Amino acid sequence: MERIIDRNSGKIVIVPVDHGISMGPIPGLISMRDTISKISLGGATAVLMHKGMVSYGHRTSGKDIGLVVHLSAGTGLGGDPNSKVIVTTVEEALTLGADAVSIHINLGADTEPDMIRYAGEVSRKCQQWGMPLLAMVYPCGENIKDPFDVDALKICVRVATELGADLVKISYTGDIDTFHEVVRGALIPIVIAGGPKMNSDLEILQMVRDSLNAGARGVSMGRNIFQHKDIVGITAAVSCIVLQDSSIEEAAKHLNR
Repeated sequence: MERIIDRNSGKIVIVPVDHGISMGPIPGLISMRDTISKISLGGATAVLMHKGMVSYGHRTSGKDIGLVVHLSAGTGLGGDPNSKVIVTTVEEALTLGADAVSIHINLGADTEPDMIRYAGEVSRKCQQWGMPLLAMVYPCGENIKDPFDVDALKICVRVATELGADLVKISYTGDIDTFHEVVRGALIPIVIAGGPKMNSDLEILQMVRDSLNAGARGVSMGRNIFQHKDIVGITAAVSCIVLQDSSIEEAAKHLNR
C-alpha cells in the first residue's frame, strides 16, 4: 500500500489515465510516456491505467511512481456505457508490476449484479495475493436522479467496504458538510473523483481543499490533470494541497511558472 500512498502524510494523489478504452485517444493520452513523465514529476503518488498501456508509459517515464492496474472496462459503443466487465486478472497485474488494482462498479445500472459479483471475486484474489484494491463506485443508471446524492454515495462507500476494498473512489458531493456526512460513515479511506474537465484552476484546487477538509484521504483525478496545459504544475498544485496540507494560494504558486 505504501507504494501508492505518501508515507509521511498518509494521503493519496492518483492520476487515472485509463480513459482511452472508453473515450479513445483524447488529448493528453496521445503520448503516454510524456504525460506520465509529467505526472510523476509533479509529485503524484500513483498512476492508474489498463494493462496494455503499462509498457507505453509507466515503465519508460520520468521518476518512479506507483502503478494501479485497472481491471474493468467498457465503452459507449455497446449501447450501455454504465456496463463494465473484467478484462484482466490480479495475477496478470502482478506480472506487470502493479502495486494495486482497481475495479469499477456502477450501482443502479442494469448490469449492477454482474459488477458486484466480479468485485467479490477480485477482492478474494486480492486478499490471497496481498494486493491492495481500489473500488470506484458510482450511482449510475436510469433510476438514479442525482449522482451526487448523499445517501446514494453512502451506499457506494459501504458497498466497497463490504466487498473488501482497501480504498474507495467516489464523486464529491460539492459541499463540505454533506461530504463529511459521507466520510463519517466510511470505514476505509475515500479518494474523490475529478469528474469532467473544470473551467478554472481555482475550481479544481477548491474542490480538492474542501474534500480534504471534509475528511477525504486524497484524490483520483484524471482529465483535470492530464488535459491541463501545465500537467506538471497542476499535479504539483494538487499534490501540495493533498500531501502537504497547503492552502490554495500556496498551491497555486506551482502553476504558470
